[in-house]
Amino acid sequence: MALDVTAREYLYGRNAVFEALRGRRRHRLLLVAEGTERQGRVQTLVELALAKGLPVRRVPRRELDRLLGPVNHQGIALETAAYPYVRLDQILHHAAGRPILALDHLQDPQNLATLLRTAEAVGVAGVLLPERRAAGVTPAVVNASAGAVEHLRIAPVVNLARAVDEAREHGYWITALEPGPAAQNLFEADVPTPALLIVGSEGRGMSPVLLERADVQVALPMRGYVTSLNAAVAGSIALYELLRRQTRFPASTGRQ
Repeated sequence: MALDVTAREYLYGRNAVFEALRGRRRHRLLLVAEGTERQGRVQTLVELALAKGLPVRRVPRRELDRLLGPVNHQGIALETAAYPYVRLDQILHHAAGRPILALDHLQDPQNLATLLRTAEAVGVAGVLLPERRAAGVTPAVVNASAGAVEHLRIAPVVNLARAVDEAREHGYWITALEPGPAAQNLFEADVPTPALLIVGSEGRGMSPVLLERADVQVALPMRGYVTSLNAAVAGSIALYELLRRQTRFPASTGRQ
């Protein structure tokens, strides 16, 4: 997941391309399907690209089909550099007490995209992902997140447990979203701030090495027949609960 400015990839979908054009990547070329350039949303993208000095090329739709494969590209593609990951220290430097999200080996790109979209919406300081055995930011994830990922700071880390320890040293309190005997009701628990929220993987849940680092373990109350929610839904609810608390209570300056 290391940054490679020489690599290139193609983003697709009108929302994803719009957000990417407003994001941090180095773009190379906007490809537009012939006959769509006068459509309102596409015309906006063309104008935005030209304003940034980016070349625009009109191509037959079948060329986009061939280039991108079986995806709903909506007649638009952006040739761009690889996703601009950041380092953990950059997230901590810009955090200013905002929550940090850590994802413990999520495998499903759709779940990752959903969580990244929510994370951007609530204004997290950044997201931590394991470098290996986890979904990363691909064009499909960018599209599924409606481009939200283009405005996030995401740090791939070799060892997620050590990254959590480093955040703790910078004043963060660790909250593990994981059901179990020790878990408290998320809506009733005392969740100290600033908070680093860990969400476990689909299926196997959270690694014991991460769970033992938690200052507080929380879970969502379940009142129906279904006894669990997937990682993306549960994590999104928890992120909004953190945002709700931020708006009601003064932010803490960190661990004392």
